[in-house]
Formats: sequence, C-alpha cells, structure tokens
Amino acid sequence: MYNIITNLLVLLQVQQKIISILFLLVTAKPLKSKSSDKPANVPYRKLVIDQMPIFDTHKVFYDNIPKSLDYTQLLNDYFSNTGKILKPVKRRSISTTSVPESLCCPICGAPHQYLYVNNGGKGQYQCKVCNSLFNRQQHFVKEPIFRCPHCGHRLDKIKERSCFFVRKCRNDNCSFYINNLNSLSKKDRELFKLHPENFKLRYIFREFNIDFLPLSSQQNYDIPSSGLSKIYASSNTLGLILTYHINYGLSARKTAAILYDVHGLKISHQTILNYCNMVSFIVKPFLDNYPYEISNSIAGDETYIRVNGKWNYIFFFTDTIRKTILSYYTSPNRDTMSCIIAIDYVLSKFKEIPQDLAFTVDGNPIYLLAQYWFSTAGINFDINQVIGLTNIDEKSKEFRPLKQAIERHNRSFKTNARSSHGFASKKGSIAYVTLFCTYFNFLRPHMALDYDVPVKIDEVLNQPHMPAKWLKLIELSQQYILEHQLQNT
Repeated sequence: MYNIITNLLVLLQVQQKIISILFLLVTAKPLKSKSSDKPANVPYRKLVIDQMPIFDTHKVFYDNIPKSLDYTQLLNDYFSNTGKILKPVKRRSISTTSVPESLCCPICGAPHQYLYVNNGGKGQYQCKVCNSLFNRQQHFVKEPIFRCPHCGHRLDKIKERSCFFVRKCRNDNCSFYINNLNSLSKKDRELFKLHPENFKLRYIFREFNIDFLPLSSQQNYDIPSSGLSKIYASSNTLGLILTYHINYGLSARKTAAILYDVHGLKISHQTILNYCNMVSFIVKPFLDNYPYEISNSIAGDETYIRVNGKWNYIFFFTDTIRKTILSYYTSPNRDTMSCIIAIDYVLSKFKEIPQDLAFTVDGNPIYLLAQYWFSTAGINFDINQVIGLTNIDEKSKEFRPLKQAIERHNRSFKTNARSSHGFASKKGSIAYVTLFCTYFNFLRPHMALDYDVPVKIDEVLNQPHMPAKWLKLIELSQQYILEHQLQNT
C-alpha cells in the first residue's frame, strides 16, 4: 500500500512538470504557482552606519539684506526720522497686485498690507518696510550642506525613504572609497564589476526627516461616553468574557457559545468584541504608565497579525529578566519609524535611562537606524543583533537565549490570537493586543518566575478567581484615569 502511494505521488510530480512544459510551449509564458499567503521572509542585508558627516551652511538669500529685523521697530524708526507714518500699500488692481493674507515678510515679519507684488504676479514680492525682495518658494534660513568627513565632497541625495534621505559621496578620489576598494579580494573585484550594488564601498549618510520628539508620548485619559456603566451584562459576566476570550484564547464566537452552554448567558459574539474594545480603552493608560521595575536587559522582535485582510506587524519589547511587556506597538509597516515609536515606549518607562541599556534584536536593519536616530537626540543604548538560526558570530552566541525568550513570547501571543483568524479593523487588533499585554503583565503566571505573575498587585492577586481579578484591574484603571483627569483640571 505504501509503495502504491509513493508511486502515485511521483507520477503526479512528473505530470505537473509535463503540464508546465506544455504550457510554456503553447503560451510562451511560465506557469505561475499560487502565491503564498505568508509574509515574505527575506534575509536581511547587513547594514553599516558610517560616522557623522561634516555640516556646512550656505545662504540661499542675498547677503546684503539684513536678517532678523522687526517691522514694528522699523516703523517706529521711520516715524522718528521723517515724522510721518509709513502707510500700507495702496492697491490699484486687485487681480494683479493682491497678496495672500497669510504671507508676511521673511526678513522683518511685516504683514501682507506692506507687501508689493514685484514682477506681475509671478511669485516675487517686495517689502515696503525693509525694502527686501523675496520669493515665496525660497528658503530664507541657512540650509545645511552635508559633506563627506573623509574628502569634504558634497553628499548627493540618491534615495528617498519613508522617514529619511540617503546621501552618498560620489567622489572617486575619496580615501574612504579607495581604501574599501583596495581591500577587496580578486574574486570580489570581479564580482564588483558585474554587480556593484552588492557592495557598500562609498560613504553613506542617512538624513532623517521625521517630526517626532522622543519620550513625548501623550496619553488619552478620557473615559468613552458609551462606557462599561451602560452595558447590559453584569460585572461577573464581563469578567467571564475577558477570562475566556483573553486568558484562554477562545474566539468571540466560542466565548459566546460557552457562556450560553455552560452559564446560560445569551450574548452575541459582536457584543463580546464591543465589551473588549471598551475595556481595552480603559486599561491602556494604566498598562502604559504603570511604574514597572525594569532591568537593563530588553529583547525586541516583530510578529505579524492579519488586519482587514492585510499583514500588520506588532513590535514587542519585553524585559527578559522580569518578563514584563514594555512595548506593543502595532503598525501596518515594518519600517524605521514604527521601530522608533516602539523603542520610545520602552524608554519613556525609565525614570533615568541606564548607561548600560541594551536591546537584543534580530538582524533587521531598522533597529540600527533607530539606534542611530536616538543617538542624534542624545539618547544612547546598545543594539545586540542575533542573526540567523545558527551562531555565526560571538555576539549571536552570547545573546541568543534573550532572542529565544522574545520568540517564546511571540509564540504565546500567536497561540492566543490564532482563534481570531485576523481582525476586521485596526481598532479591534489594538484592543486585543492591549488586553493580551494586560493579562500577560498582571494576571498570567510565568514558569521562569516560579509561577508568579510578572507584576504583583496585592489588590488583584487577593481576588478569589480570575473574573474578579479582571474586574479589580478595570477598577484600578478607572481610578488611575479619574486621578489624572483631576490633576489636569
């Protein structure tokens, strides 16, 4: 029987190859296989961050025009010298001499009433107060010029990413380029002639253009008007819903079924999701701002979830010693900006950032770019990258246990979230992730902690059962919100 099945499988493979060849001969196109529904798993290219460039400045405006003047002082000086008031511009024709009300002189700040249209509406203006000529599209401040620190050559912008520009030194006589070129082996030189894009020989600088202030996350302390006080279920039922749906990873439909079959409570699966959304909104400020005791050993990784039929990514950062989740940022993109925000959530939980703080992550280059961006803001920490499944270097060998810890955490999350088969909206995914992190930090016993919860709150642990513990957490979260509302009034 086994031989028959084996022969049939071989026959099917041969038939598939014959069909592919015939399809190619008839249509002149290869037979496309069905695309995989899994996220792309492409090996990361090694990222090298060079030293900072030389910053130079140049003026884009005229040198003979005074800068940083005050039009009110100029008007007073005009009155003192002439004894007359400098009147606004008198318009003769609105169609050709009108000036936008939002426009003001970039030199002295005079409003639009004192501005002329100087070239017939083609974009040039003149200020009657300081007599400056300017164009609306010009820059009136000193703009930085980035120069290579090795040869002083101006860096050219070669690429535009979502949150930074890539600038490269194109000088063939640059010492940095020449040294890297000379260090190539004979085999690498031949490969470089065929595929120069596979080698990083020239100096590269990444100029970030994101408007983001580190450690400045703002929290919303408003309880929604349609809150838990208006639900039709009892508080004990709400605790049961959270226990079945979050603790045991049952889907909303299975949670509704077990409530009816075991407890005789008839609640729709959509009502269960609505209740979870309300609870997540209330517990999130408490979860994010709780005064955690944090070690200097933190591991991070991205895992993926399905949101509205598309892959989204969750950036988890956990304390590998105390087993607490410190960051759980959800984003549709696996990019540098998302990584920066996720790390910022971690850093904001420190009263003072330790000097030996280190993050253990995989080989994704966005972590190195995030580290570089924070360093430009004066916030420094180390990045320990564990690359691949085998220990190809000493750092991977040393920090692999920490990387495995975050991988086990991701498996725990996927086990709980698998029953949902994805989320219909971003709001629903964030609500579920928030509740899971609340359960993980305050309610879930951890084997590495001798089956204690990562964060011990006596008021919660003293409750008789899990539904009551959920209700006590909700009560503490509401108190936290009300206290901060009173402080802000």
